[in-house]
Amino acid sequence: MEMRLHIHALTIFLLISARPPSVAGGLCRDSCGDVPVRYPLGIDDGCGSPYYRNMLTCTDNTTLRLRTPSGTYPVSGADYADPHLVVTDPSMWTCARPFTSVHAAPFSLDTSTRFSLSPRNDHLFFNCDEDRVIVAPRPAICDRYPDRCDSACDNAGYLCRNLPGCRDALEEGNMTCCTYRPRAAESLRTMMRHCEAYTSVYWRAVGDKFPPYDQVPDYGVRVDFEIPVTTRCLKCQDRRRGANGTCGFDPLTRDFVCICDDGRNSTTDCADVGGSGHGASAGVVAASVVFSISAAIGIGGLVLYIRKIRSNKVVTCGVQSNENRFF
Repeated sequence: MEMRLHIHALTIFLLISARPPSVAGGLCRDSCGDVPVRYPLGIDDGCGSPYYRNMLTCTDNTTLRLRTPSGTYPVSGADYADPHLVVTDPSMWTCARPFTSVHAAPFSLDTSTRFSLSPRNDHLFFNCDEDRVIVAPRPAICDRYPDRCDSACDNAGYLCRNLPGCRDALEEGNMTCCTYRPRAAESLRTMMRHCEAYTSVYWRAVGDKFPPYDQVPDYGVRVDFEIPVTTRCLKCQDRRRGANGTCGFDPLTRDFVCICDDGRNSTTDCADVGGSGHGASAGVVAASVVFSISAAIGIGGLVLYIRKIRSNKVVTCGVQSNENRFF
């Protein structure tokens, strides 16, 4: 009886572990709250490009968050025509709250990922220790040749005089301000050690204006991302062929998978009915597993039968003879 229970447990374990890899078929969410989530990004494992795997999370289906070495930050917007995210750092000062000294790690990115800080970002630092930080007006030539300029913090910048939403806040609050465009995340951390607070402003595109009025400053950190373009993904998404698929990947192998609306996960596209899909291979795997389990049960039963016979075999004078010995 005990051996039968062990065999049944083994059967259930093998059936569960032998399922084909989950590729999130039919589970790719296309938004989190009000923020759209499309290729190459994904919030469900197996969706999007493996380059961005586990970098975005969706909290309570309402708040999209980006994971970085300096923390996890809310994402307030996403654009796929001009690929970028807009990230909010809760430790940043804005006009919406009174000024307080916040010594926190500034937003930073892992340079090994496909995410990058946009050159449209400007970092503003407040009440810096001028014995430790070079605070000086930025020469006009720096706008044209930024590589020729040093890393001084510009106290005559446009944004310090025109903060989004509170143009005269610095004069009223008796705060000092300077604009800094860091070349590396380490520069930001160094600045924060010698300044009381910081904020990030990015230049948001406005479509109905002409340069230079086609961009307006807004609070947030613009994070650019790359969109890997492959022939297989284009074929998977080609609606003219009736494909209507979503590009994804196998979580175990990271190989490309076209995720179809009907639950199939094809290695080609959803219009290719005969294409290799995980749904077809599941039956083959299951059949192989059932056969293996049946063989294991048969062998187990034979061993149990032999042991039962051995326990009932005849023993002459307490010694087995060659005639009644099984092994």
